[in-house]
This record gives sequence, structure tokens and C-alpha cells, in this order.
Amino acid sequence: MTEIMIVVGTRPEVVKMAPVIWALEEVGQDFVVVHSGQHYDYNLSLQFIEDLGLAKPDYDLEVKEQSPTAQTGRMMIAIGEVVEKEEMGLMLIEGDTNTILAAALAAFKKKVPVGHVEAGLRSYDFRMPEEHNRRMVDHASAYLFAPTNHAKQNLVNENVWGMIYVTGNTVIDAVIQHMPLAEKRSDIMNRVKYSEYALATAHRAENVDDSRVLKSFASAFMEAPIPVVFSVHPRTEKRLRQHRIWNKLRVSDNVQLLPPAGYLDFLVLMKNCEMILTDSGGLQEEATAPPIRKKVLVMRRSTERPEAVEAGFARVVGTEKSNVLAAINEILEERKEIPLGSPYGDGNAGRNIAQIVKNELECMHKESGVRAESNHSEDPVLFKVPGGRLSSGSM
Repeated sequence: MTEIMIVVGTRPEVVKMAPVIWALEEVGQDFVVVHSGQHYDYNLSLQFIEDLGLAKPDYDLEVKEQSPTAQTGRMMIAIGEVVEKEEMGLMLIEGDTNTILAAALAAFKKKVPVGHVEAGLRSYDFRMPEEHNRRMVDHASAYLFAPTNHAKQNLVNENVWGMIYVTGNTVIDAVIQHMPLAEKRSDIMNRVKYSEYALATAHRAENVDDSRVLKSFASAFMEAPIPVVFSVHPRTEKRLRQHRIWNKLRVSDNVQLLPPAGYLDFLVLMKNCEMILTDSGGLQEEATAPPIRKKVLVMRRSTERPEAVEAGFARVVGTEKSNVLAAINEILEERKEIPLGSPYGDGNAGRNIAQIVKNELECMHKESGVRAESNHSEDPVLFKVPGGRLSSGSM
């Protein structure tokens, strides 16, 4: 029996779970790692595992891209089979992707407690599949590792049944730990043709699958008052080509198209840019890390990272070209001071989570021993509720 199963499937999950993995190793906790294969492109997944110095996953399920329904169903079946084989005491997952939803449901159905790293994020934008995923996962989780008090309050407001812990965000741990290595190993700046630039990414389905929004982004990048280095997600490239925008960007003097960068390369791109233009949630957090500290224009209607906005790092600008360009100009003209500290913690989130997990597993072992000694043939399952009480019931 392996005590912990860690499930990942995309680049952000690999990056954000890495500090937890290292911290579990520090406290001597055994675990297995399962990779769903949701990001099957090497540059978006396995390259990050190598960049972070992590061992290859114990299980690679290779669930390739297909319809969201079929993908989630296949992953749930495959992960469920691994759960049965390993007979672990706890599953750890991170984020809000189809992988995480499938893993949470598989564990829940097998009566394995789920620990959700980065719990409690809410955008309240139900066009986003991630919003649905994160809500369902939070309500299926026994342990909720909220990165901030904002996230904790969201969980309290929804009356989740699991235990809530405010831990900080592991992405800050990862940036602090890897920036020195990134600057030593990366040569990405030799490939950037501008001395000053804005770094751009776009991958959200509600943006890149909408031709009007995609054209708005492209026009904003080509007309921006500062050159734009655009790291292009495979999904986004497919849509750009489909709508005949790719070649316009490719020949623009104001835009440089780059393939998806490895984690270390991307850290260096962020550190050296003037600002970040993105619809990514994770980049809003990474930009606040002390080694980066960059302004972010969030090209969406909402954000589940209000802490970055309140701290002065991020601004939600929507998807209209005029609004994006106006915000770029404001940042260039204002040159306001950027906060020194991150609202997402001090870089110890991984250790916080590992210690909580270790303590909870020890409690599980003690409770199992008590139940075994009681000689009751049909003991109820015991689980903790937010007030810290023990209640009987079925999971």
C-alpha cells in the first residue's frame, strides 16, 4: 500500500505540485505520481517534469485529447483502476482541469479522501469549464488547501464539508526555488529579438475558440506601443491558422511568435519582460513572486485571483482591443511601484501542505487502530468536518 497518490495532467499542475512532492520527500512520506496525459504535448508537460528535476511519473495514462466528456470519462476509469491497485490512504490533486475532476470523482467513489491543493478559487464566470470543475472538486474533497484567506472565505460561504487550511500558493515556492537555475541554464533571451517587450499568452476556450476575441487579441498585439513576444499554445495556434490570423502575426514587425516554452525558459521570459498580457490564471500568481514582480493585464471578463488585483499586480481589462491597448499605454506611462511581497505567500506552501498531510495520515492510522480494537463489524466511516469534529456517515 502506498499512502499518497499525486495526480497531475497539465503543465500548471506539474509546476504547482513539485514543491509538495519535494516537501513530502523531506518529511519521509511515500507516494506515487500519476500523469493523466491531458497535456500530451512534450513541451507542455513532460518537459516541465524534466525542467523541475522530478522523476518520471509512476503511471502515465496517456489519455489523449478528445471531447471533454470522453476525456474526463476515460481518465476517471483509468485513475480508478490505479486507485484500486495502489490502495492508498489519500489522493492529492491541484487545480481545476478535467484531470483533477476525474481524479476527485474516482477517489470519492472509491472512498479515498481527496486533498485539493489551491482550493477555493472562484471566478463566478460559468462560461469557464474550470469554474465548474473547481466547485465540484472542492465539494468532493476532505482536505482543502486554500492559498489565501479570500479562497478560504469562498469555501466557508459554500459550506464545504472538508477541512480548510490556508497554506499559501505553491507556485510562489516553485518560482523562488527555480529562478536561479532558470537564469543559469536558459538561453531563451538569445532568441528574443526585442530589448523591451510585453509577454503574451492566450489559451482559454472562451477566448481562443471565439474568432472575434482572437482577432481582437491579434490586432492589439500588432498595434501595441511595445513589441509583443507571444508564446503560442497549440490550441491557440490551431485557431489562429483556422481563422487566417497566423500569417498576419508571423509577418508583423511588432510581434514575435514563440512555441510553448519550457518552465525555466518561461521564468526568464517573465523576469525580463515589461509586462504580461494573458488570460492565464497561474501567470497572475507567478507574476507576483519576488523574483519576477511584473504587472499583468488579464484579458478576460473576470479573475479567480482577486488578491493579485487588490495588491496592485493585476488588472482585468476584458477582451476588446481598445481596452487592452489603453491599459498597455497606462502601464508604460505610469511606471508605478510594484509591491515587494506576494499576496500568495512566502514560498513555504509546499512544506505547509506536506506537514498537514503527514499529520492527517497519522491521525487516520490512529483512528483505524481504534476502530479495529472496537470489534464492531460495521463501523461507520469517520470523517472530519470544518469545525474539527468527528462525525459518522458514509462518504
